[in-house]
Amino acid sequence: MSDPNVPGGRGQLKEKTRKKVDEPKKYRVVLHNDDYTPMEFVVEVLKKIFRKSPVEAHAIMLSVHKKGRGIVGLYPYDIGATKVEQTRAMAKRSGYPLKSTLEEAP
Repeated sequence: MSDPNVPGGRGQLKEKTRKKVDEPKKYRVVLHNDDYTPMEFVVEVLKKIFRKSPVEAHAIMLSVHKKGRGIVGLYPYDIGATKVEQTRAMAKRSGYPLKSTLEEAP
């Protein structure tokens, strides 16, 4: 005789529940133009902190220069916030006022 309280016994109902896992919200890291930070330094930040190729870094730097701001990338909040802080620290060590912010992506 099967015991309903024993796994595999009669009367036991096996349920599988699937939890829907949402993708984490993405945030944009944005660099802002200023009149003091050299273009070469911005390219260096983009290559070192954001791992951009020289061509990508140059294109983003020109966007920041011409439009006043440039989107560097989309990241989960923690990673984006870390990159913003790393950018701020690198700029401060070098004596530049380069500003970067984090914005929720639509």
